[in-house]
Amino acid sequence: MSGTSGRRDFAQFQAKLEKHIERLPDYAQRAQEKLQRYLPPEQGSGAGTRPRVVSQALPVLAEARSKWVAWNSPEARLARSKRRTTRALTLWIMGAVLCVLWVVIGFLGLAGDGGVVDALPGLFGTVVFTTLSVRSGLRLRQLNRTVLPVSAAPPSLPPARSVARAPMRKLAECEATLADLLRQLSEPSALGAAPVPEYSVADARSTAAEAATALRALALRIQTIERARDAAPAGERAALDSAIGTLRAQLDDGVENFAALVAAAGRAVAASSHGLADSRLFLTDATDRLAGLALALRELA
Repeated sequence: MSGTSGRRDFAQFQAKLEKHIERLPDYAQRAQEKLQRYLPPEQGSGAGTRPRVVSQALPVLAEARSKWVAWNSPEARLARSKRRTTRALTLWIMGAVLCVLWVVIGFLGLAGDGGVVDALPGLFGTVVFTTLSVRSGLRLRQLNRTVLPVSAAPPSLPPARSVARAPMRKLAECEATLADLLRQLSEPSALGAAPVPEYSVADARSTAAEAATALRALALRIQTIERARDAAPAGERAALDSAIGTLRAQLDDGVENFAALVAAAGRAVAASSHGLADSRLFLTDATDRLAGLALALRELA
């Protein structure tokens, strides 16, 4: 009973720890805003200069958060379990082989009088290590057959100070809305058939996923340049700011095209609710344009 309570308490502690780690960049941003009220600006940098120590700490906190999330993901946990089980299996097999050699040497009398008595310890070790090897092998087989559930949690947003945060928040909202709309378009209507053919819905879904991946890669590129700008000398930051502005414009354009696909799916749902047979046409043009955008973004990356 106490063991169950201990596991539950540890799970609650881990959940609270993950929550606070996820919010580390936000905590740092708030601390920076409060420091700006009381600390004077740096000499020769203008009245609007931020405290550099806190500003440079924000990327570090964001990187620490991303590493923690990656380490604690189901995929990483499964990979670690496989590695541990594989190492244990190797160890047990080696122990079993050594015990078999012990049995042979003891039975033949190569290191003593010989006989069953000398081979008995090796025989006992062979049984033990073989049993452990079988158990580890079955465990590894079970892990290799494990299918991880699809995570319903949306990807983490960029840090609060990043210019990519607002577009990524809008993209996450568009993805959730599009998923609901496409689900409605793929469900059979009262007449027994889906409003839109399944291949059209699947095409829109796969194109949206490809475009979202490309947009997140672009957002990650913006964050990388932002970290380089924060670490660069003052004279070189203007060029990096210009590059960030260009990429931000591309990101905004991509999110707007994604929102256009959401609007097209909404029109398709509205058309199907009124019994219109051409609701599929609302998806075609937006899907094609989004596919072209995803291709362009992938080539850019």
